[in-house]
Amino acid sequence: MAALGWLTHRRRSATARSVLAGEAAAEAARKSSIDTAVQDVEGQRDDAAELEFPVAGDQLAAAFFDLDNTVMQGAALFHFGRGLYKRRFFRKRELARFAWQQAWFRLAGVEDPAHMEDARNSALSIVKGHRVSELMEMGEEIYDEYMAERIWPGTRALAQAHLDAGQKVWLVTAAPVETATIISRRLGLTGALGTVAESLNGIYTGKLVGEPLHGPAKAEAVRALATAEGLDLSRCAAYSDSANDIPMLSIVGHPYAINPDTRLRKHAREHGWRLRDYRTGRKAAKVGIPAAAGVGALAGGAAAAVALQRRRR
Repeated sequence: MAALGWLTHRRRSATARSVLAGEAAAEAARKSSIDTAVQDVEGQRDDAAELEFPVAGDQLAAAFFDLDNTVMQGAALFHFGRGLYKRRFFRKRELARFAWQQAWFRLAGVEDPAHMEDARNSALSIVKGHRVSELMEMGEEIYDEYMAERIWPGTRALAQAHLDAGQKVWLVTAAPVETATIISRRLGLTGALGTVAESLNGIYTGKLVGEPLHGPAKAEAVRALATAEGLDLSRCAAYSDSANDIPMLSIVGHPYAINPDTRLRKHAREHGWRLRDYRTGRKAAKVGIPAAAGVGALAGGAAAAVALQRRRR
């Protein structure tokens, strides 16, 4: 998949691979939303009523939502891995390994480049040669089993407020775009920006387009999509739980910290950003552990890839 070349000259901290990943995610998101009609969804509206925006009919505005711990409790791909394990697609030892990778990363709260590279290469090597349709088919079933009940009602209400105002709403996540697209469609959203694994004729090649959609790459994806869609970012909103998404939150006019980790909460207060926390008590402490989505998503992706390998055998 070639880069789109939508980006204008600007100062940025992103690498060339981040730009490529962002552009690829934007292209995949636009393609996936072409035939997707926005559906009616149920959800609480209490928090939506507090918004001073979105402005109804503002076609230059849109909303961008991080997925893990923002829209959904926990990591989407961890839940996906649980569904795969239930189907006996891999063994307890492998499940424990991927659970440990995610737990380590959450507790550390920092990115180890070598650890991230190892997880990425492992996932890509195993998924190579398998069909994209396989992941999509399993994802539909697993969403109903493990994910549907973990959507935060408050965040869903915020997304619905934007839809009701006639605006497009996109998920932006380090999870594979196929998984993100399933969740987006089930929630009645416009589409999803996610990590793009290269495929030819519907079969994974074992390579990524750019890098995982994480940190600066998310901001690049949002910029690319905004340019392609003719959006004014100063009129757009973005929502996330993680300080790793500060680059994305910083480029829109309406940034929101949702269920924020410690660093994002501090940053949001210092910059006057709005906060929403839908956690309470003990659950807040558990979910609020600082986490960077990159390795967590890759670990989940590796679990999914291992499952496919077991199934194929």
